[in-house]
Amino acid sequence: MLSNVAVPLLAPVHPFELGVLCEVFGLDRGDDGMPVYDFAVVSAEGPTLSTHAGFTISTPHGLERLEEADLIAVPTGGSYPTRGYPEELLAALRRAVDRGARVLSVCSGAFVLGAAGLLDDRRCTTHWRYSAALARRFPRAVIDPDVLYVDAGPVVTSAGTAAAIDACLHILRQEHGPEVANYISRRMVVPPHRDGGQAQYITHPLPRSRCDTMAGTLDWMERHLQEDITVDRLADRAHMSPRTFARRFLQETGTTPYRWLLRQRVLKAQELLESTDETMDVIADHCGFGNAAALRHHFLRTLDTTPNAYRRTFRGDPGTPDLSRTATL
Repeated sequence: MLSNVAVPLLAPVHPFELGVLCEVFGLDRGDDGMPVYDFAVVSAEGPTLSTHAGFTISTPHGLERLEEADLIAVPTGGSYPTRGYPEELLAALRRAVDRGARVLSVCSGAFVLGAAGLLDDRRCTTHWRYSAALARRFPRAVIDPDVLYVDAGPVVTSAGTAAAIDACLHILRQEHGPEVANYISRRMVVPPHRDGGQAQYITHPLPRSRCDTMAGTLDWMERHLQEDITVDRLADRAHMSPRTFARRFLQETGTTPYRWLLRQRVLKAQELLESTDETMDVIADHCGFGNAAALRHHFLRTLDTTPNAYRRTFRGDPGTPDLSRTATL
């Protein structure tokens, strides 16, 4: 049973991510019948650490405190993707896993786990902005950039910022059951489980062509998403055979014409869901899906959430009651 939590810090500390861990595991809710943890913030670099917000954090606890922990949670830091890490910290993380403790990373904290060798041949995630850098630095890591968190045995990795809340609630749910996780989520005024993954938060995940061959074709495709676009039609515009066009498209974009077009249509649907009150059928027609059922099918497969859920998340549902008033829990 989870009872002892330690949070090792490297500078510069990001206060929000540290605050999430303090809120979930460091706040005494014993009077409400909730678990109480032996919680400690640990410094891996001396008693005082800087933050990216300009203030400092002091703690009396050193790395020896990690040896007692059932869970070691590593929050993000501003320079984690490129910096080195103290070997004493990496060794402590490896020992923790060897003795059956859990480790959790928040956002770019995954780079610390990678340096400890804990992501080798293990599924994991990080903030979508850092997933390519994580793959380059730790090529044996099996990175899923689309999810909010990954539970891979004793190693739990979460995506950017608020995804730490999702991962922490997941750990609470596993350790103490849904009642505890749901209570904490209500206290924090967050959903106990969020639909979808971080793919829905990525602005433009598909790379544009670096060559001149496809640049004009890609621009044309973006302007004509609502039309029936086939490889034969695209090849004819590019003055190539369909087979040559498909091969060249894959070489320059890293994906197929169908997948590129589908992702652009979903991106356009995201934009319209955020910025208009149009019906699903109108949006589907404008984006080239034809009908609302096809829009929902492809939206769900691409972003792991529905168009209606996406609209509620990013725009708010005019039909829902006003929840802006403060409630005491």
